[in-house]
Amino acid sequence: MYRFLLSRQWVILTLIALVLIPAMIELGFWQLHRHEHRVEQNGLISRNLRAKPVPVSELTSPGHTVPRADYWRQVTATGTYDSAHEVVVRRRTSADERVGFHVLTPLVLADGRAVLINRGWVPAAADQKAFPAVPAAPKGSVTITGRLKADETTSASGIKDLAGLPPRQVMLISSAQQAKALGRSVLGGYLEQSAPEPAGGNPELIPEPDHQSIGPHMAYAVQWWLFVAAVPVGWVILVRREKRDGQAASTPNSPEPATAAA
Repeated sequence: MYRFLLSRQWVILTLIALVLIPAMIELGFWQLHRHEHRVEQNGLISRNLRAKPVPVSELTSPGHTVPRADYWRQVTATGTYDSAHEVVVRRRTSADERVGFHVLTPLVLADGRAVLINRGWVPAAADQKAFPAVPAAPKGSVTITGRLKADETTSASGIKDLAGLPPRQVMLISSAQQAKALGRSVLGGYLEQSAPEPAGGNPELIPEPDHQSIGPHMAYAVQWWLFVAAVPVGWVILVRREKRDGQAASTPNSPEPATAAA
């Protein structure tokens, strides 16, 4: 009755079903883990954004690698801008996806050390190799509030640190690289300025990271697990149909009734 299951076609179909089931279970758990990571990330961002700002020197120092637990912590820094060593970071997008630059200006603290301040986004010049129009940093002593971020690396960001760039342009924000250019100690990581608001909104301050959306990963996980349930159900339906079709093909046609003689 079920000898057709030993045919080449059905053996291959059954093996495919047996491979698909664990694969889709694993894909479901992968999406679940992505959902859990997103929820954890949102919680970390939310907590750090709500935390009371502390002096930047309490959380970082020269050569320090900012840990993930301190990402987006609100910190303050007081000093004077070193505009002579200001650089721009290439290929950065604005909140509305326009491509331009981030403005990176060292802030020299009272003890002589510096911290890098990402003052925000500016549009690119018509000539991509030209230095963009950047509003001058405030003069004199200023106090900046910003979100603490770790130094950027190619492995973490996917951005290649290209050589031969135009003067005062960089690909990555790196306190170690800027310390060499400045000739002074630079605190590890950098600040994304959140206050004060620049005059005229230029440079455009970088918006807070999204910490409300959880994304579609949980829905995708459920979807994969529904597919897991559908595979054996579909296999059974196909088996029953094959059995029914086989039985119908093997049943002889009933003879037509004889016509009565006139």
